[in-house]
Amino acid sequence: MIAPSSRPFLTVVLAAGKGTRMKSDLPKVMHSVAGRSLLGHVLAVSADVGSIATAVVVGPEMPSVRAETAKQAPGAVVFEQVRQRGTADAVLAARAAIATHSGDVLVMFADTPLIASDTVQRLLQALDQGAEVAVLGFHAKDPTGYGRLVTDGIVGNGAANLLAIREHKDASTAERQIDFCNSGVMAFRTTNLLGILDQVGTANASAEFYLTDAIAIMRREGRRAVAVAGNEEEMLGVNTRAHLAQAEAVFQRRARAHAMAEGATLIDPDTVWFSFDTRIGRDVLIEPNVFFGPGSTVGDGAIIHASSHITGASVEAGAEIGPFARLRPGTRIGEGAKIGNFVEVKNATFEKGAKANHLAYIGDARVGAKANIGAGTIFCNYDGFFKYKTDIGAGAFVGSNSSLVAPVKIGDGAFVASGSVVTRDVTADALAVARGVQEERPGWATKFRALMAARKARG
Repeated sequence: MIAPSSRPFLTVVLAAGKGTRMKSDLPKVMHSVAGRSLLGHVLAVSADVGSIATAVVVGPEMPSVRAETAKQAPGAVVFEQVRQRGTADAVLAARAAIATHSGDVLVMFADTPLIASDTVQRLLQALDQGAEVAVLGFHAKDPTGYGRLVTDGIVGNGAANLLAIREHKDASTAERQIDFCNSGVMAFRTTNLLGILDQVGTANASAEFYLTDAIAIMRREGRRAVAVAGNEEEMLGVNTRAHLAQAEAVFQRRARAHAMAEGATLIDPDTVWFSFDTRIGRDVLIEPNVFFGPGSTVGDGAIIHASSHITGASVEAGAEIGPFARLRPGTRIGEGAKIGNFVEVKNATFEKGAKANHLAYIGDARVGAKANIGAGTIFCNYDGFFKYKTDIGAGAFVGSNSSLVAPVKIGDGAFVASGSVVTRDVTADALAVARGVQEERPGWATKFRALMAARKARG
């Protein structure tokens, strides 16, 4: 891990773009990669690198972005860019936060979810090494459309003296040959950032206030500017659904590689999907077509069989899940427990060694250690208005095709006969039989078939 910046800094996150190319009712930054919004990814990096304050600049009528900011960074302050007049204007929308801040200012964009914390730390370190402004760049395979970073020599640690930034529309033919491009991410160490930004004009092809023009202004004042090189893949900006899919693919490739490097076996890595916070232990075996939603952890030595879906659930060491199992939020599968094929578990705890091997629904429950839930069993936890809990004691046995109507408690070591509908508590070590008495009528089937055949023949 790269050492943090030596000075406190404010992060200004620009999230005002509506993303019309996304063809969506959602603001662009509310779209997700690996179960987290684009904005959430950037705010997480800001927190990880040690930002002491955060300002998020949104556009008009973006209540969802405001709500997401409050969720992901409760201490952040939201500012509104009333008119979309360029990046410098967007930063100035956070004027009040910048004016009251004493320290460096980091500017990030909410539509670039893949930038790594270490990369941002390297940018901030450039300020510690004497720069007054540092710009994060990358060498593009196809630089078309990007602003170009015009540099003069390497100064060490992946940084170069920055002479100018040219937007593609304003670049000369020679400057368009440069493949070192601007990511938009910048860090400033100056006591007069607002004064610099107030000097930015609109003498460019788009008639907008470019944040990049601040570099020319600072250089005219004799201030040192550098460009820090990062990886092109990290700088991917999401502007279309295709970009969104590309960002997802990059994240998943990284997550799969990390899981395997940390000691997990993925039989078919390309078919396993992780969320931003998935945690996988050592010696875990994951079969093909497994999906992990947010809030999922898997302990050492667990087995996740094919085509299982796990969200908001904890699977402890040595447990076995699936195939075709679904674990929903609030679920904890204890050590050595077993959830088999076509079993759904929601907000329930399976204690050590408990099992439900096939075709069952377990919701809002505790299943005690070494208890067995038979095939076709349903925990009836919802009456249309409220949820109720079922408690299964240690070593209890629930026979197949049973319905347990919550709230109900099955005592330790108790048995529930197959096909029972249990509506009252069962004491420890008792047998509960709750089903109709079997009746037999000799010859009934022969008479019934004859009657039906005659009726069908009459048409």
